[in-house]
Amino acid sequence: MRDRKKKEEKERIDPEKEKDELLGPAIESASIEEKKGKNETKEVEELKKKVEEKEKEAKENYDRYLRMAADLENYKKRAAKEKEDYVKFSNEDLIKAILPFIDNLERAVNHAEKVNDTGVMIEGVRLTIQQILQALNKFGLSSFESVGKPFDPAMHEAMLVVETDQHEPNQVLEEFQKGYLLYHRLLRPASVSVTKLPEKEAQAS
Repeated sequence: MRDRKKKEEKERIDPEKEKDELLGPAIESASIEEKKGKNETKEVEELKKKVEEKEKEAKENYDRYLRMAADLENYKKRAAKEKEDYVKFSNEDLIKAILPFIDNLERAVNHAEKVNDTGVMIEGVRLTIQQILQALNKFGLSSFESVGKPFDPAMHEAMLVVETDQHEPNQVLEEFQKGYLLYHRLLRPASVSVTKLPEKEAQAS
């Protein structure tokens, strides 16, 4: 009898144990889902943080771009203004160098009006021209001799052809207007007369 009772007690199902057996998988599944949910939340937060960082970086880059664009526009305006000023005032030093000679010529003219001796005025003008040429020489200007030299179309402009047997043909006989170089580059050709043989001698030769 006692053994039977023990057997029945042994075979009796424990409700708590049965509850654990039934709810165990569900609890475990819920725990996994909860952990999964936490991981997803963490990932979402990390993604949000990365997006915010990228948005901040993009805004900084855009602000930097706007500043660089503004700086470039200001540089263009400044460069254009400097170029305009350079074109306007590039000859300032040259003009300042010439002004004293204009003053001397004006004084010479005023003095000549008061005296009868024109020789003094001529000498004053000649001296002033020499001084002007010396000043312009500092800026790269130089003249070249033409009379007695062979005619060179690159340096001379023939204004007149003179038939003569007193000079070699194709020679510069007279200079009407001086030629000038600027730093060894032709600034203005010399206006000259050029010799050629008389017609009869040319035919004979």
